[in-house]
Amino acid sequence: MIDERLKTLAKNLINYSCSLQPGEKILIEAMDTDEEFLCELVKETYKIGACPFVKPLMSKLNRELLKGTTEQREKLRCDFDLPVMENMNAYISVRSKNVYENSDVPKENLKTVNINYNLPVHHNTRVAKTKWVILNYPTSVVAQNAGMSTEAFEDFYFDVCNLDYSKMEKAMQPLKELIEKTDKVRIVAPGTDLTFSIKGMPAIKCCGKNNIPDGEIFTAPVKNSVNGVIKYNIPILSSNGERHEDVTLTFENGKIINATSKSNEDINKIFNTDEGARYVGEFAFGVNPYIKKPMLDILFDEKIMGSIHFTPGSCYDECDNGNKSAIHWDLIQIQTPEYGGGEIYFDDVLIRKDGKFVLEELKVLNPENLI
Repeated sequence: MIDERLKTLAKNLINYSCSLQPGEKILIEAMDTDEEFLCELVKETYKIGACPFVKPLMSKLNRELLKGTTEQREKLRCDFDLPVMENMNAYISVRSKNVYENSDVPKENLKTVNINYNLPVHHNTRVAKTKWVILNYPTSVVAQNAGMSTEAFEDFYFDVCNLDYSKMEKAMQPLKELIEKTDKVRIVAPGTDLTFSIKGMPAIKCCGKNNIPDGEIFTAPVKNSVNGVIKYNIPILSSNGERHEDVTLTFENGKIINATSKSNEDINKIFNTDEGARYVGEFAFGVNPYIKKPMLDILFDEKIMGSIHFTPGSCYDECDNGNKSAIHWDLIQIQTPEYGGGEIYFDDVLIRKDGKFVLEELKVLNPENLI
C-alpha cells in the first residue's frame, strides 16, 4: 500500500507547485523513481482534467549515453526534445540516483551537454516558459548520501517536503520588500569579507513552486559590483559529480580572479566554461527550518536554514543581471554558530547574525516561527 504521505506530496506538486489547470499538458521526467509515485502524479493530473506525459529515465543508461556523447548527438537530442518542451504547460522532474553517478563521465562531454542541450531545452525553454518543479525521491541511496537510515530519512523528507509552503510565502514578504529597497550588501564570516550591490534587482520568493524541498529567497548582484573574498564551508558537488571542499573565490569588479578548492585542483576548469562562469548570477538566503546540515544534494543543501548561496554562472530570467552562462553552480555558506557564524548587512545595518534574522520584521523567517 502506498504511503499516504506520498499521496499528499503528489497532490501538492500538481495542485500547488505546478498549479495545473484543466486542459494543460505536463511532462513528468522520472529518474529511477518508484512507479507507484508516478501513478499518483498521473492520477492527480487526470483528476483536474489535465494531460500527463511521462518519460522514465535510468541513471546507468543515461551515464552510458553521456560517456559517448558528441556535440552532434546533443544537438540532435535538442532537436528531438525542444519541440516537446515548447508544447508543455508544466514540468516535473523526479530524481533518485547516486550523486556520483556521472563522476567518470568526461568533463568535456558534460560541457557539451550543458551548452547544446540543457541551455536551450531547460534553461531557455523549461525554466522560462513552463510551470516547473524538481524534487528528489526518497530512496535508500539518497538516505545513504545523507548519512541516515532509510526510515529516518523518509520521516525527515516528508517533514521538509510537505510543510506549509503557503505560510512560508507570507513570511518571506518583509525580506522581499527589504531586498528590493537595498543597495549595498556586506557578508562577513570566517574567511569571508564580501561586498556587492543589489540596487534595482527584484527578490524572488521560492516556496514550493519550483523546487521540493524549497525555502529560499533570491536576488542577483549587480554584475560588476562584487568585490572581496568568500569562503564556502560545506562540501559541494559540481555538475559532473566532483566533490569540492573549502571553495574560496576572490572577486574584483564582479569577476572571479582567483578560485581554490581544498580537495580538487581542477576547479578553474569549471569557471573557464565560458565568460559568464566567472560572474555571479544569484544571491540567496536559505530558510527551510527542517534542513540543518549538508547532505551533498543541492535541492536540500541550498535551503539549509541560516545559509546563503552565492552562485557563479547564469542568472534567472525573473532576476536578470545580464549574466549568461552554461553553468549555474550553487555554492553554499552556512552561518549558524556550528559552522563558524557570520553577519549580513544591508546598507550598513545588520539584518542577520549567526544564521538568525535580527530585525523585528524579519524574525518570522527564523526556524522557530516556520515549523
